[in-house]
Amino acid sequence: MTVTIYHNPRCSKSRQALALLEARGIKPQVIEYLKTPPTVSELAAILKKMGRKPADILRAKEAEEAGINPASMNDEALMKKIVEHPIVIERPIVVSGNKAAVGRPPEAVLAIL
Repeated sequence: MTVTIYHNPRCSKSRQALALLEARGIKPQVIEYLKTPPTVSELAAILKKMGRKPADILRAKEAEEAGINPASMNDEALMKKIVEHPIVIERPIVVSGNKAAVGRPPEAVLAIL
């Protein structure tokens, strides 16, 4: 099974989650989402696997700085803004099969493996 991590190498939690996966012998596909953000449809699929809404994966400070107000947007509009400003995505996100999780804390990703 392919495991994918949406990773920010500058984030300590993202590095810790990647190290946890590798320590278990998992070699995940690493996507540096700041360089290669997910498309709106990819983001929608990830959120569905998480059972979450777009607002659930927002970093509040970064969203505010990007002028994103989730309370004033529907999910589709919010996903478009998230894709335009990937820095607002809570990180890391790990996808394994039909499940996905935010690695905060990093150990949270182990539940989906």
